[in-house]
Amino acid sequence: MHHPNGKHSKGKVSYLESPERRKEFSPEQLLNMIPLKETDSILDFGAGTGYFSIPVAKRIKGKVYALDIDATMLELIKEKALKEQLTNIVPVQESMEELSLPDGTIDMIIASLVLHEIRPLGPLLQQMRNVLKKEGYLICLELVLKGSADKGPRITLEGMELEMKKAGFQVTEKFFPAESLYMLVVQKTD
Repeated sequence: MHHPNGKHSKGKVSYLESPERRKEFSPEQLLNMIPLKETDSILDFGAGTGYFSIPVAKRIKGKVYALDIDATMLELIKEKALKEQLTNIVPVQESMEELSLPDGTIDMIIASLVLHEIRPLGPLLQQMRNVLKKEGYLICLELVLKGSADKGPRITLEGMELEMKKAGFQVTEKFFPAESLYMLVVQKTD
């Protein structure tokens, strides 16, 4: 599995933390749209700066596994968790392939602006499906393709839906929370 941006740059951190990003689509907006329960165990896949991990941890009593391959990002999350006095965030410096969480232990995976970077996507989605509990959810947030002027790899909503169905997920909801974003809520099926 190939992940081209193994190292995060300062530019990426400033974008991930930018007020523009928050204004366009805040983590709170996402959390209001998804079937989140107080007792859930959540995996924030490609957690980055904790943009979703921190707000999720404030809302639930269950654990939030902040997964990222970049130790610098996880340090940022640890600092924020400490500052906010959150004790339910578990930083995990691993890739999905080497994930040490047992199968069937996660209620929901949040994958924000990261799945388009993974080629091929099928094996990763299969791994995600394995770690989810029966009827667990995967929340996929991606940028909408805007013609050929787009920079970097992207995947259309239709393409993502197809990948999800092939991996054994059922699409339960589709949103366009902002002009440039689409969100898929998919559920693990037997």
